[in-house]
Amino acid sequence: MPNRRILRLSGSDTDSFLQGLVTNDIAGLDNGLVYAALLTPQGKYLADFFLKRDGDSILLDVADEIADGFVKRLSMYKLRADVAIEDSGLNLQRGTGPAPDGALPDPRHTDMGWRAYTPEGETDDGTDWDAIRVQHCIPETGIELTPDSYILESGFEALNGVDFKKGCYVGQEVTARMKHKTELRKGLRSVSVEGSAPVGTEILSGGKPAGTLFTQSNGQGIAYLRLDRATGEMQADGATVILTT
Repeated sequence: MPNRRILRLSGSDTDSFLQGLVTNDIAGLDNGLVYAALLTPQGKYLADFFLKRDGDSILLDVADEIADGFVKRLSMYKLRADVAIEDSGLNLQRGTGPAPDGALPDPRHTDMGWRAYTPEGETDDGTDWDAIRVQHCIPETGIELTPDSYILESGFEALNGVDFKKGCYVGQEVTARMKHKTELRKGLRSVSVEGSAPVGTEILSGGKPAGTLFTQSNGQGIAYLRLDRATGEMQADGATVILTT
């Protein structure tokens, strides 16, 4: 399981601060976990994370590998807002079996189980997360989700990670234009994979670049594809790749 860092955001401006920055509606915190992203002004991905209300503060669950840069970006936007950002001292517990007290469902998909935040060390119940992610085309920080990603190409609408009615946030104009005024020509898709290839291997279709192969499990994979070229059998190093959805 990738290491996570659980931050705590507190202060009287925390809700309004996040509402003006992230892709999802903070009002959803009244019902459980909220999955969201922070984008550049140009609409590209910077970070994805989970939010949970915890008393008067909000917990923010983000991949450890991007946490330092993410905190710096939040601090840049904070200006004079009454918002404190600090490590919570909590750790992620995660699983698909019986949920402990205080656990909440992962909002991306019911098969992704539950998440809980406790003082104990980071643990999970041995679930094959890659298999579930591949089955449902759910991207992972630092693998399918990179600084070149657009969240709609990455499936955030199906993953309950973006709200088109909440109003302005950073990158909202580009995201809304992609939703309402264009037809997506590229994006993450499920593929069948015969053989295997390293994550990040280029996919060729008829000798032309057609995309990139990412996580693979049980003969399936997640690929970022140029959809007009994603036809028939494609090649990724020694693997044969076929679009399935």
